[in-house]
Amino acid sequence: MHYEARILLYLFGITTLALALGCGQESKPVGAATAKEKHEDNPYEVTAAPHLMERLTVGPPQTGAVSPKIPVPARIEVDETRAVLLGSPVLGRVIQLPVIEGQPVHRGQLVGVIHGADLTAAQEEFLKALAKKQVAHRSVERAKVLLEGGVISVAEFHRREMELAEATAELLALRDRLAMFGMTAESIQTLERTRRIDSALRITAPIDGLLLDRRVTIGQVVQPGETLFEIADLSSVWLVADIPEQYAAMLFPGQPAEAEITALNGLSLRGTLSFVAPIVSPETRTIRVRMELPNPDGRLKPAMMAKMVLLGPAETRTLVPLTAVVREANQNFVFVQSGPNTFSLRPVTLGDELGDQRVVLSGIDAKEQIVLDGAFHLNNERRVQKLRGEAS
Repeated sequence: MHYEARILLYLFGITTLALALGCGQESKPVGAATAKEKHEDNPYEVTAAPHLMERLTVGPPQTGAVSPKIPVPARIEVDETRAVLLGSPVLGRVIQLPVIEGQPVHRGQLVGVIHGADLTAAQEEFLKALAKKQVAHRSVERAKVLLEGGVISVAEFHRREMELAEATAELLALRDRLAMFGMTAESIQTLERTRRIDSALRITAPIDGLLLDRRVTIGQVVQPGETLFEIADLSSVWLVADIPEQYAAMLFPGQPAEAEITALNGLSLRGTLSFVAPIVSPETRTIRVRMELPNPDGRLKPAMMAKMVLLGPAETRTLVPLTAVVREANQNFVFVQSGPNTFSLRPVTLGDELGDQRVVLSGIDAKEQIVLDGAFHLNNERRVQKLRGEAS
């Protein structure tokens, strides 16, 4: 019994000593963790030291009126209201081409001369009709005198008047035919005065502009209605785009739009839509629109590729400065303040760039405190803290 009692006393003493040693150690509350441990668990959180905090600008993001932009491919085209196509109204052979492609022309300037047999025949008929009218006119004048002297009857006088009227009508018809063949009123008057046939049809520019296209050469035989020249005034051009039909509700004449010309170092021009097609193309499911662009220096050239940016109605959006945005793994982030000197890297979806700001589509609230300036330095600190955590 004495032996067993001693063993029990020995075990009791060891237990008491262990409890005493355990009670002497400082206990930690459950769930307590240092900031460093938290950062090791969350690599997107960082604590800024006082010297780093001095380099940061913290505040809420701004809000502003932003017009949503819809960019679509576009192209420069000739303003059709400022362009003309010239052809020959008669069958003939080209004998002169005084102007070459790209040269400026003025209204009334000669651009081509065509020798036409049909024009010669028409002038001959005109001169015959002119002579016939003159004979009929003299016949009527003589008939007046004879009628007064009782030499001819009233019926004979009326017959001669009828011949004059017919000759006059025939002459007017042939005059119109010469005009259709391209002869000017001045040229017809010259023919009437000199009685000299000129088979050279002179084609002149009806507007000021540039000779964009010359489709003939000297000696070529041309047909009536064949296009020979294209002249256009490029002081104003069209920007044309085909808009997907899902944007039909926002399209209207007068809608604000922008033109961006990549080939001209990103030249940007603002304007409004001057035309919206009334139908949807069944092949492409698009709606054609255009805007007029001033082009006083001729920099905008037809067929040049461009981009049209449609501007929707203004909406209130959240804006952050470019200095607040951090780019990581092809994604955009901003630092949101989660404590007095603690920040969390949060992904955001960004929209258009407006000067030195970006539109925020989602990711942060307008009332949250974010790093407006210095995000680059704070992100470097976050990376350093992350590496330290991985090394420990």
